[in-house]
Amino acid sequence: MPVPGNIRIKDYDYPLPASRIAQFPLEQRESSKLLVWKEGDIRESVFSRIGDELPEDAILVVNDTRVIRARLIFSKNTGATIEIFCLEPLFPVTEIQAAFAQTKTSTWKCLVGNVKRWKEGNLKKSFVLEGNPYTLSAEKKESLGDGCFSISFSWEPAGSSFSEIIEHAGMVPLPPYILRAPTTRDASRYQTVFARQEGSVAAPTAGLHFTEPVMEILEKKNITIHKVTLHVGIGTFRPVSADNIADHTMHSEKISVGLSILKELISQSKRPVFAVGTTSVRTIESLYWLGVKLIVRGTEHPPEVHQWDPYEPDFNRNIPVAEALSTLAAYLEKSGYDRYTGATELMIVPGYRFRIVQGMITNFHMPQSTLLLLVAAFIGPKWKTAYEFALRHEFRFLSYGDACLFFRKDSGE
Repeated sequence: MPVPGNIRIKDYDYPLPASRIAQFPLEQRESSKLLVWKEGDIRESVFSRIGDELPEDAILVVNDTRVIRARLIFSKNTGATIEIFCLEPLFPVTEIQAAFAQTKTSTWKCLVGNVKRWKEGNLKKSFVLEGNPYTLSAEKKESLGDGCFSISFSWEPAGSSFSEIIEHAGMVPLPPYILRAPTTRDASRYQTVFARQEGSVAAPTAGLHFTEPVMEILEKKNITIHKVTLHVGIGTFRPVSADNIADHTMHSEKISVGLSILKELISQSKRPVFAVGTTSVRTIESLYWLGVKLIVRGTEHPPEVHQWDPYEPDFNRNIPVAEALSTLAAYLEKSGYDRYTGATELMIVPGYRFRIVQGMITNFHMPQSTLLLLVAAFIGPKWKTAYEFALRHEFRFLSYGDACLFFRKDSGE
């Protein structure tokens, strides 16, 4: 396996004209184009026919995270506008669902825009919830570095959950390359049809192409659909600034996977696993490394995956998938848990050997991004050929763009 530090991010660049970045979603989710890449062959299809492209016995893993209205815009009496972008809860609880359930105050790690204009005092924002007037207050606490601050929120009248508060006071957090303000349509179109668990500040965009009729077609084809959760963080927007990948710090993201899914992956190990989106890929592959860490290090502490774990000699031992997953399942059962809930920083770069995922549905990603590195790891150097094909055939790129179906470069070979 190549040393990750030998990977230069400038080698994962390509020309992306602004005209190719989708600024609006298509009217129909499933009408997106679909690029199919298998064993080096590339062709164009349409997403509504995804059922024709997947094996009949496949396991399809989707991310059921739900995007929160993380952008809060406050206006000062001076006329200055302060934007607060909620990232993760800090107090009185750090578990995200419990933080959303708070009914009076909640403190979050937030990215603050135009912070130089917010020297002192609380910010206030008025809005209406179920016909009643509310006021949301924000108090700046300590600096957390990298443009982030600890922000304490409180609201009057108390009683409504923080989830309800930001749903009415906040805005859909569209990516910065979508150069427009959110519309009412984005509230539904920037969510997947299987979004359930609140916590993401960006959509797992590969899932945006699915509709209920498409899901029904897949189920009739005996394709089993499993839901996992990875809450997408702000790191997904941040470019790689280091020349060498070894100097890049991968952001940590919360994941949650049911014990029943682990057992299904163990008992149905002969069935090919297809992941919807890079978030699902990282979640499923993280399960393997969680089991490996339990085998190697023991069970004194709940395991989490750090970004370079797969490349460490201590862990890269070719432990069988069934053994790793069974160890993780046994750990959960012994601990009385019905699901794994933790975090992953898993960094997948060229040279990584995939243990579980054999196929991936994903969108087209930004040049010089960690997501593009994951694609390159999945299908090899011909990622450039796939992207050149998409550009020549006028595919739409990024969050509201078209989709790809990639079969892993070594699957079935």
